[in-house]
Amino acid sequence: MNMLSILAKRLRKNPACKEELLRLLARPIPLPLINYVLNRTIVKIIRNYPSLFNRLSGHHHKTFLIEITNLSFDLILRPDPASPHLNAIRKKAGFYADATISGSFLTLIGMIDGRFDGDALFFTRDLQISGDTEAIVCLRNALDDIDGSVASEAASYFGPIGVQFLTILRKVANEHQYST
Repeated sequence: MNMLSILAKRLRKNPACKEELLRLLARPIPLPLINYVLNRTIVKIIRNYPSLFNRLSGHHHKTFLIEITNLSFDLILRPDPASPHLNAIRKKAGFYADATISGSFLTLIGMIDGRFDGDALFFTRDLQISGDTEAIVCLRNALDDIDGSVASEAASYFGPIGVQFLTILRKVANEHQYST
């Protein structure tokens, strides 16, 4: 039994610690490392899904703030096809963004994985949006148009460990969704 299987088994036994564990796992990772991985991942996604920008027409220059409510950092997305950026920043008050999407890590992963419906998350208040809602809808439509999963694509960047970690996240997210 490998380490990730042991971790998954322990998480199933103690559902209350799942989000705290995710927070602890993300905290010690230096932002430059997170940003390196995020930028490499977005470049790979764009290379594999160039049509992603077709649905974002007119919104390429927009800045999206993705507030991860239960982690120590947020994400900034600039979907410019000439120079795409996805960067992590420490939580800051007053950061300007054209559009803001806010939710827990598991909620956001489930949404980009295509397993959770963004509209349903919005209406249940698990996902909050503000700012340029047209840009947010275009981003959601662009993600919906992708064959496959952006989360799977990102996980594959890390090889078998990434795929196994995403499998665990999916199980945790499913259990979290049905326990609330």
